[in-house]
Amino acid sequence: MKKLFLILVAGVFMASCGDKKEDKKSDGFEMNRTKKEDKSAAKQEGVPVDMDNKGVGPIKSVDLGAEVDKEMAATGESIFSSKCVACHATDMRLIGPAVKGVLDRRSPEWVMNMILNPDGMLKEDPIAKALFKEYNNALMTNQGLTEEEARAITEYFRTL
Repeated sequence: MKKLFLILVAGVFMASCGDKKEDKKSDGFEMNRTKKEDKSAAKQEGVPVDMDNKGVGPIKSVDLGAEVDKEMAATGESIFSSKCVACHATDMRLIGPAVKGVLDRRSPEWVMNMILNPDGMLKEDPIAKALFKEYNNALMTNQGLTEEEARAITEYFRTL
């Protein structure tokens, strides 16, 4: 009986230690822990780039200056961290678009008007309307920020 048991254990051990790789595919659940490229982040935003559009709102002209104002950018980062991160990430799409590179796609006036007047922008601005559709009709909440706070957030966006 002991010999039979030893032979059985040895057979199971040898079968489990083989280097034969099986491709197991089933019709049900498949677990794969390898990291895959996020294709949604790789595809280009369906909304057009328009640097001439200043949007709808109180901001008509913004001079960003040649150098980033680090103190203002730090203030903007603090405001962004407390008011905006529920819907926006810096480098990936969430409920709203990623903000990294936004000043390469939109004018600073447009960005500030969107921060200050999201309701008006959604009613009248074609880019805001397109973003609304692209982001599953998710409304941007008016946070009641001042022009100075919106300017600080815009300065922070320059650092990303």
